[in-house]
Amino acid sequence: MEITITTPALLFPAVTFLLVAYTNRFLALGSRIRNLHDRYHDQPNDILLAQITSLRRRVILIRNMQACGVGGLFLCVFCILVLFAGWNQLGQMIFVASLCLFLASLAISLREIFLSMEALNLELRSMEEQSQKEKGKRKN
Repeated sequence: MEITITTPALLFPAVTFLLVAYTNRFLALGSRIRNLHDRYHDQPNDILLAQITSLRRRVILIRNMQACGVGGLFLCVFCILVLFAGWNQLGQMIFVASLCLFLASLAISLREIFLSMEALNLELRSMEEQSQKEKGKRKN
């Protein structure tokens, strides 16, 4: 397969949007962690602790997916330099490595999304339990 300098360059717009999305998730998570930290100090409970544990795992996943995305972008740029120097076979191998890092980044992102859903389910369960307690108090 023959690749040119423009082949890796085609990934730049997608990667940029991907890294912006990852950064936004990280910032939202940071805000959520600060909020839960304050709530936990005011009124500790098991649900908040479970959410904090989940958030710790999610922050690590976001760090890893950002690292893979940045690593993939780095290899993409390096691939362009190698192709520019005329080393096509090495350029192809570096391009494949960059694609593998992007795939790893997306796989980690998918795992983080599943953890996010688990955290939301904890919130919903907490709300449902509170609602049932309030209904039980009203009946008595």
